[in-house]
Amino acid sequence: MPVSLPEILLAPDTRPLVIADSLALIKAELADKTGIPGNAVKLAYKTVSSIAPGYVREIVESMLPVVADTLQPYWAEFWASGGSEFGDYLAKRGEEVAESLLVITDAMAAGSARAVVVTAYRTVRGHAPRHIETALPQVGDLVQKYAR
Repeated sequence: MPVSLPEILLAPDTRPLVIADSLALIKAELADKTGIPGNAVKLAYKTVSSIAPGYVREIVESMLPVVADTLQPYWAEFWASGGSEFGDYLAKRGEEVAESLLVITDAMAAGSARAVVVTAYRTVRGHAPRHIETALPQVGDLVQKYAR
């Protein structure tokens, strides 16, 4: 098996690129959101971004190590299976992967002192599993881009 995801994604030369790609992925996913749940996510993002500029970047930076650790078992299973597309692998386990990632964001929201962030998170939390599952193919592609 290759080097672990945390070692790959958090390498000093790679980490800034992963963060930039993650922010671009978030914006692309937001652009694709429609309907009431999608508009709620867009409004929550806009609210947090306007009240706390730079906050989303800070969160992505602080979450990256935990997300890499959380995805590591899936990466190891994917690698052992000889799969070709990590995004497809994650998507096939969508509910499980989404819930494991939501453990991270739930803990962050519970520990946040920013009331506006907590309120925005609570507003969109109910539909979060579906939004995460939809993004998993792109998340897997982003990871695989650096883990090749």
